[in-house]
Amino acid sequence: MFLRTSTWNSTGTYWDNIARLKKELETADAVVIGAGAGLSTSAGMSYSGERFEKYFSDFHRRYGITDMYSGGFYPFDTLEEYWAWWSRHILINRYEAGVGKPYADLLELVKDKDYFVLTTNVDHQFQLAGFDKKRLFYTQGDYGLWQCSKPCHDKTYDNEVAVRQMAAEQKDMKIPSELIPRCPVCGAPMNVNLRCDDTFVEDEGWHDASERYSLFLRRHQNMKTLFLELGTGMNTPGIIKFSFWRMVHERPDATYACINLNEAYAPDEIREKSICIDDDIGKVLEQLLSICDDNRRL
Repeated sequence: MFLRTSTWNSTGTYWDNIARLKKELETADAVVIGAGAGLSTSAGMSYSGERFEKYFSDFHRRYGITDMYSGGFYPFDTLEEYWAWWSRHILINRYEAGVGKPYADLLELVKDKDYFVLTTNVDHQFQLAGFDKKRLFYTQGDYGLWQCSKPCHDKTYDNEVAVRQMAAEQKDMKIPSELIPRCPVCGAPMNVNLRCDDTFVEDEGWHDASERYSLFLRRHQNMKTLFLELGTGMNTPGIIKFSFWRMVHERPDATYACINLNEAYAPDEIREKSICIDDDIGKVLEQLLSICDDNRRL
């Protein structure tokens, strides 16, 4: 519907849009949050620059890798090298990252609302911040899980113990061969449970979360709903962005809000139902929370 349509950036002032979004948060019967990589970037989890050099300068020098995202697709010659990269990547982005402030602020804003989160992020930040696990749908996988690379069966496995051991024992950008994870069913090498191709495993937990999301949308079909998009781009727009636009267009009492630095826009068809804030997500959430806290004290 919106692939060839013109898009619109809000012409209201920054504070006008903040006030509108605050009102929508307060009056909505339900809040559907769509979160992409920009939310984690705002939380300081950059995949390039200083943070990349801090953890991967050796990989940069040897292989010419320039950022964590592209490094995930590097054709390493051996599984020992592959898992040296991935164990370090998972460790710093999943198990040792800590809670990003924008995630904590977002929870404060919606904790008393009927909310649901749809996210393409795989770094576990929502659960670390304290969001209800039953209100989360990680569509693209989880750094904390791996699966058979074939895959021979639809099951995923927690990897924290193995990842920590790999990261601790790697030398010269290689893990010991005996630490290479293998499928307990067929013996093939394991992969991280990330949607990169058609081998991605949608396990029982994935399908349960998908059904809970569908039920949430159906239950609030005719209720006042805020669709809040945070930090999604155009890598996989059909998952969050386009679906949010469509639902706001179809539902008479729905509002679309987008907070994203340099990428806050909406199609003309839902212009009157949209709030677009082109700024850092963490900054906007912090200001929203501050305003809400001031009002509670009055």
